[in-house]
Amino acid sequence: MQQKTLTAYAPASIGNVSLGFDLLGAALKPIDGSLLGDEVKIELAEQFELKVEGRFADKLPADPASNIVTLCYHHFIQCLAKQGCDVKSLPVVAMTLYKHLPIGSGLGSSASSIVAAFHGLNQFFSTVLGETPFNDSKLLLMMGELEGQISGSVHYDNVAPCFLGGLTLMAEHRDQVALSLPTFKQWYWVSCYSGITVSTAAARAILPKEVPMATTIQFGRQLAVFVDALYRQDEKLAAAMMSDVIAEPYRKSLLPRFDESREFAEKQGALAFGISGSGPSVFAVCDSLEQAIVINQWLADNYIQNDTGFSHICQLDQQGAIIY
Repeated sequence: MQQKTLTAYAPASIGNVSLGFDLLGAALKPIDGSLLGDEVKIELAEQFELKVEGRFADKLPADPASNIVTLCYHHFIQCLAKQGCDVKSLPVVAMTLYKHLPIGSGLGSSASSIVAAFHGLNQFFSTVLGETPFNDSKLLLMMGELEGQISGSVHYDNVAPCFLGGLTLMAEHRDQVALSLPTFKQWYWVSCYSGITVSTAAARAILPKEVPMATTIQFGRQLAVFVDALYRQDEKLAAAMMSDVIAEPYRKSLLPRFDESREFAEKQGALAFGISGSGPSVFAVCDSLEQAIVINQWLADNYIQNDTGFSHICQLDQQGAIIY
C-alpha cells in the first residue's frame, strides 16, 4: 500500500572529531530529549514543491529551487532513472524542511538536511516500488555528492555519522563508504554553538596547502592509536589522542574565546576539547555528567556570542537518521 506521508529526522554531527580531519565523524543526541537536527516531511502532491519552516528557515535562500533539499529530490529521481526506473510513472511529492540547525555552525547543518531528504525519499518510494531503491552505500555516495556542492569538496565525515549514527571512520573503498566504530557509552559530549557563522569553504581556505612530514606522521599515529584504543576500550589512551594537529592551529583564529574555553574545560577535567567540524561550534568530551554540566553552563555563559547560540549536553546518537 502506497504511503501518503512520512517524516525523516537526521541528527547534528561533529566532523573531524579533532584528530580525524575529514575521516572521523560523530552523531549527537542531547540528553534532555530536545531536537538537534533537521526534519524533512514528504507527502503526495499534484506537483513538486518545497516549503521551509523552523527556527533557522530565514537563513536559507528565498528561492526553493536553490535549496539543497530540492536538489536532493531532483538528484534522487535522476539516479532512479539511471538504474532503469520509469520515473514518469512515479507519484509526485511535496517536501517540507524543518530547519532546526543553524547554517555554517560546524554541526553538519547541510548534511542533516541532505541525509533527512535522501533517507526520507528512499523510504517513501520503497512503498511505491515494492523495494528500497538504494542501499546504504549508494545513498551515502549520493549524500556525499550533494554535500560537496555546499562545501566545495566531497567528504563524508558529517553525512556518514548523521545517516548511520554513532562514531564513523571514512573508508571510501569501493562501495564501503564508512565504518562504524566502537564508542565509550559513559562519555558526554558538550556541544556549544556560539551564534556566529563560519563557512566550510572559508574554514578550508585558511588551511595551508601542504602539511609538514612530521605533522603528517603525528596525524596518522594519533588516528591509528585512537581506533585501536576504541576496540580495546582503553578510554585513557583514546582520549589522549584527541588533539587536532591539522586544522585547529589555524581555524581557532576564527573563533572568539576558543583558547579561554579550552583552558576552562581542561581545568574541569575534560578528556578532550576541540572545534566541531569547521567551527564555530566547539565540543568537550567528559566522563561524568557533573563535569559536563559545569562546562556546558560556562560555555553557555561565555562562549556564546548572541541570542542564536546554544549549548547542549549530548551523548552519541547511535540511531542516526530515522523515519516516523
